[in-house]
Amino acid sequence: MAAADLTLLLLASLLAIPLYFLLATTRRSRTPPRGSKPRLPPGPWALPVIGHLHHLARPGGGLPHRVMRDMARRHGPLMLLRFGEVPVVVASSAAAAREVMRTHDAAFASRPIGPMSRLWFQGAEGILFAPYGDDWRHLRRVCTQELLTARRVHSFRPVREDELRRLLASVAAASASGTGTVVNLTEKISTYIADSTVRAIIGSRRLKDRDAYLRMLKGLFGIMPGMSLPDLFPSSRLAMLLSRAPTRIQAYRRSMRRIMDGIIQEHRDRAAAADGDDDEDFVDVLLRLQKEVDSQFPLTTENIKTVMLDIFGASTETSTTTLDWAMAELLRNPRAMEKAQHEVRQAFAGHDTVTEDGLAGLRYLRLVIKESLRLHPPATMLVPRQCQSACQVLGFDVPAGMTVVVNAWAIGRDPAHWDEPDAFLPERFEQSTRDFRGADFEFIPFGAGRRICPGMAFGLAHIELALAALLFHFDWSLPGGLAAEELDMTEAFGIATPRRSDLLVVAIPRVPLPMK
Repeated sequence: MAAADLTLLLLASLLAIPLYFLLATTRRSRTPPRGSKPRLPPGPWALPVIGHLHHLARPGGGLPHRVMRDMARRHGPLMLLRFGEVPVVVASSAAAAREVMRTHDAAFASRPIGPMSRLWFQGAEGILFAPYGDDWRHLRRVCTQELLTARRVHSFRPVREDELRRLLASVAAASASGTGTVVNLTEKISTYIADSTVRAIIGSRRLKDRDAYLRMLKGLFGIMPGMSLPDLFPSSRLAMLLSRAPTRIQAYRRSMRRIMDGIIQEHRDRAAAADGDDDEDFVDVLLRLQKEVDSQFPLTTENIKTVMLDIFGASTETSTTTLDWAMAELLRNPRAMEKAQHEVRQAFAGHDTVTEDGLAGLRYLRLVIKESLRLHPPATMLVPRQCQSACQVLGFDVPAGMTVVVNAWAIGRDPAHWDEPDAFLPERFEQSTRDFRGADFEFIPFGAGRRICPGMAFGLAHIELALAALLFHFDWSLPGGLAAEELDMTEAFGIATPRRSDLLVVAIPRVPLPMK
């Protein structure tokens, strides 16, 4: 939310305080007996009108996942907050997350749909943000059994390796321009992930409107997290009138749908020439299934567009952010960098490049990725859930309709479960069976339960391949004599919580790239 919006809300809350206490006094006589009240989770003090928003807006307050971790330390692992009109339960411990995503998984399997989400999706919510029900279950089954299977992910290996060659060539070309030349690795990683994902979705061609599409996607994700005025005050027509978000969402929707309409029509036009499943991209699969699926759960063209957006947006944001954080942590921890490079270069000794066939033996590289995901989960607060039926969590009542968020970032740094929780120590996983696939609630970067991220394997395939190749072909240092501990690791606000500044590095070729 813009600072001006928060200032207006804070002013309004101060003006509303006398009225608030008058109404509270009037209501006291109508309060039901104490024994009949639900036992709601505790929380910090709130202001009238804006609730707890001022905690997020205080100077130096930090990003929401950090502020909520600090509040949880004072008020408990399950808190009740109010953002404007919206009550939100925040789970900040492994025990609370286990109850939300396993014990009462069905009760918390839905998604809250606010005014901005309704405006964007218009009834076609896809798989990430759709409310729980038969339509969502059917669409998720389509995605997990057809789009995101191990076989399908493996089928895109040539695309990943082709885009990897472009990434490595781009880094090599930049470093060849002179000793100490600075390379913007964040930009190059982003291009690699975006192009590889686009080619998996729409085929061998690159999206001609890629740059415009990425800009729109970034702008959209800046609106969608639910902190716009209409989402905070869903009953207020004034909030809708004052906010710029509805106009921006409608403009993004028109432009992005126009791009996707062209992609779908192109696939339909060439459908007769398709050779078989091995050559199918995601759009081919979805259009084929559109003709085959049960009429009780039709796969509409609008749903296909939303699934395309889900896969593209989730894969590019999370994979780019994770790979960027992993490289930054290795640069900041030279001992871990040396160990990872030694493993990769030993495994591929005698080869001129890294291929997916040899990745299985890179044990330490996987520990690096796990530790990066623990410290920097792509979605720090996971995607919000909504309580469908009243239940109890950690002994507190959670009424139906409540929005519930799980602070995966705070859980991954909880000193109750992790020694030196803020340190980058890949070795911590050497003797640990903890994994990020949803069974260990101390470590849930991709969520758990029914709403666990279905594209986990798709994203990790890009990350493992690129990280191994970057470590194999280049030695890395920071520009201008910057010491490792001086590297800026500040986070930026966003769905995937990226680093605030681009990763600027010096790449020194070590293993020559293969000739074309």
